[in-house]
Amino acid sequence: MEISVINFLRILLIGFYAFAGSYHFINPEFYSGLIPEYLPYHSFINYASGLLEIVLAIGVTIPKTRLLAVKGIIVLLVLFIPSHIYFIKIGACVESAFCIAPWIAWVRLLIIHPILILWAWIVRKIN
Repeated sequence: MEISVINFLRILLIGFYAFAGSYHFINPEFYSGLIPEYLPYHSFINYASGLLEIVLAIGVTIPKTRLLAVKGIIVLLVLFIPSHIYFIKIGACVESAFCIAPWIAWVRLLIIHPILILWAWIVRKIN
């Protein structure tokens, strides 16, 4: 059985968001330090975003909901931008999560994040 590139990317995307969403529940401390201090209800934001990632990953598996789920992933990624900026602002280091070189945090925001958005958009097609 031959698998198309789009189907392969779709399977990877589903796995990526299912794992990332689950990790919000497995290790909530990993993400909690990445939530900007100025936002209220850190635990709610953390668990809600994890749940949304899982639900959207499931939505991508269903052809009838795929486009809506992909749009949801893109909206979620846009909503995560303040978190990336906050991470850069605090020196690209959260003790409960990870520390990286500041330039890597910039690459994450300016290059990897748009690639994640593009990746989601590419797999929207029903085939």
